[in-house]
Amino acid sequence: MKKILYIILPLLPVLVSCKKFLDAKSDRSIAIAETLSDQQALLDHYQVLNQADGNAAEISATDFYLTDADFASRLENERNMYTWQRSNIFLPELNEWANNYRAVYRANSVIENLGKIGRSDANAQQWDNVNGQACFYRAKNILKSLFVWAPAYDVGSAATDLGVPLRTGSDFNVPSKRASVAEGYAMVVSDLKTAVRCLPPVAVHVMRPSRAAAFGLLSRALLSMREYAQAALYADSALRLKSDLMDFNTLNAALALPIPQFNAEVLHDSYFTGVPLSNVRAKIDPQLFLLYEPNDLRKTVFFNDNKNGTYGFKGSYEGFTTFFAGVAVDEVLLVRAECYARLNRLPEALADLNRLLRNRHKKGTFTDKAADDQKAVLEMVLTERRKELLMRGLRWMDIKRLNKEGAGISLKRTVNGVDYMVAPNSSGFVLPIPELVIQASGMEQNP
Repeated sequence: MKKILYIILPLLPVLVSCKKFLDAKSDRSIAIAETLSDQQALLDHYQVLNQADGNAAEISATDFYLTDADFASRLENERNMYTWQRSNIFLPELNEWANNYRAVYRANSVIENLGKIGRSDANAQQWDNVNGQACFYRAKNILKSLFVWAPAYDVGSAATDLGVPLRTGSDFNVPSKRASVAEGYAMVVSDLKTAVRCLPPVAVHVMRPSRAAAFGLLSRALLSMREYAQAALYADSALRLKSDLMDFNTLNAALALPIPQFNAEVLHDSYFTGVPLSNVRAKIDPQLFLLYEPNDLRKTVFFNDNKNGTYGFKGSYEGFTTFFAGVAVDEVLLVRAECYARLNRLPEALADLNRLLRNRHKKGTFTDKAADDQKAVLEMVLTERRKELLMRGLRWMDIKRLNKEGAGISLKRTVNGVDYMVAPNSSGFVLPIPELVIQASGMEQNP
């Protein structure tokens, strides 16, 4: 029973954040949380809710590669994930599934506790804010799980495609069973719409969710569903609240980590780690690097020249060697641009794209891109999306959703002379659920 609790719904005490931002008391626990301040303390647990985003989607995508020597040095589960094997790709207990559902459990506990506290005229603002944060975190972690363990949303099959468990309470005795993809996305959208209504426009710090962040995450979810009109609407709503872009001309590209944490573009901060992804091991796909134009500052801000013809990534919005997985203005701007292009609103799509690129190129060298062909504009936006949002855990779902649009993107890696491949729209794009979860719950495994 202890193992089942840990895998499905881990229970951990609230610890003081290593970021020192919020003065949450370390002796507060989920079980005794009674006041609104207690609930906020549960949501201010940075280690559970901000720094435990998973890396499976990034390791599985192919914006980087490992040398044979670096591949051989990794743990067996990491080697299996890198080559898209169908078993033993997650550690038995400390894994991405456990982290996602630990966060969902915490969010559910807060929502239940709020029901006991009750909303009144006196506490309405704080009650709503806490409720919005809990809904945001539940939606975020269900969405992350769908990206990894479910097929891309397809309106024709989503009602029958297997998704992930939708935990809505804190009772660990309730069995976990897989809902459909349609049910999963419906819950994500519903929770984020609640978060939009409840959260303040801007949070006291980007470590907490805000209305702008909820709009942004909602646009990400709807883009992955290929609901382009709705995604554009919510991306626009986010950008009306916050649309700051960094001018890369102001960054010192010579630094080991040129982009500061909590920079002007960040709407909500979270990150993931992963030894295979580190700057010294993960080599950027050479074809991806060649996409950057000569005066594109991202060539030096994002990449470390290894002086041997290879490049490592140093452009995380975390200001550290961890990888940003939060919500940021650049992503939301590109969501809106892509949706505008797909809706044939080409001048607006180009306006968004050119605004981003003017802030990414050396001053005086960039000429606005222009085209009156929908396919050409869409291709420009998708190319910039790949160049701007690499190493954020987004490429995996992008490939899955674009293949639903007929992109025909296959993946290939070569290790020790052996080729490993994933065909478009195949089951290889749906990772296997950790074996111990299957054994404990009896739910159906991915093929």
